[in-house]
Amino acid sequence: MNQEMNPRTVGAAPAGAQDRESASRAVREMFTSIAPRYDLLNHVLSFNIDRLWWWRTARKFKAILQRPGARVLDLCCGTGDMAFALRRRAGSESARILGADFSHAMLQRAAEKGRDTALRPLQWIEADALRLPFPDGHFNLVTSAFGFRNLADYDAGLREIARVLAPGGECGILDFGEPGGLIGQCYRVYFKKVLPAVGTVISGVRGPYAYLPASVERFPSPDEMLGRMRQAGFHEASWTPYTFGVAGLYRGVKSV
Repeated sequence: MNQEMNPRTVGAAPAGAQDRESASRAVREMFTSIAPRYDLLNHVLSFNIDRLWWWRTARKFKAILQRPGARVLDLCCGTGDMAFALRRRAGSESARILGADFSHAMLQRAAEKGRDTALRPLQWIEADALRLPFPDGHFNLVTSAFGFRNLADYDAGLREIARVLAPGGECGILDFGEPGGLIGQCYRVYFKKVLPAVGTVISGVRGPYAYLPASVERFPSPDEMLGRMRQAGFHEASWTPYTFGVAGLYRGVKSV
């Protein structure tokens, strides 16, 4: 397995971003601009398969979620769909689940959606994934669904996840991939041509849906991502492809 790091790929690089701070600012502005229609677009553009991806990811961590007193952080939580999937899997158990995002508009949508559920209320906090306001070793599980890819520094993000995880704690990063073969060819046509056009029409904003395929193309390959995870202090690092590799779950355990 090739674990060589690509020194040129530090993190997300939206058009016009000159450094880490401007990249973070551009990403925040993009997601704030599409927050009102974010959920609709996710479901329409993924043909509702995104719901299956969240469900499968939450199922992977059932043992932690149903552990009384477990602390769980959903990072880059957006409008909360991954956090809600975790809560449903935890059921009536006492796991404490917190969603964090640096877009206030996204968190407002998450809070609104949370009022419509009979499940135990979730907590939401506005925070930068690269500078989390939590003590070392605080969480038993950290997840991130389709948000990690947008960090301005992937390695710094992994180190911060490792910092806030307790020894033996787990992380799960669900994000897009690039499938191969004929499926991959069809997927790339849809992802680079159809999805940006439909997303722009529905949202009324062009930037985010032109940025999306570029961000996926820029994101490290599974082999490289697993190498980065090991460097950050995770063992048992693995990648499980979902839907022919259109998405996949990176999973790791913090070294004791």
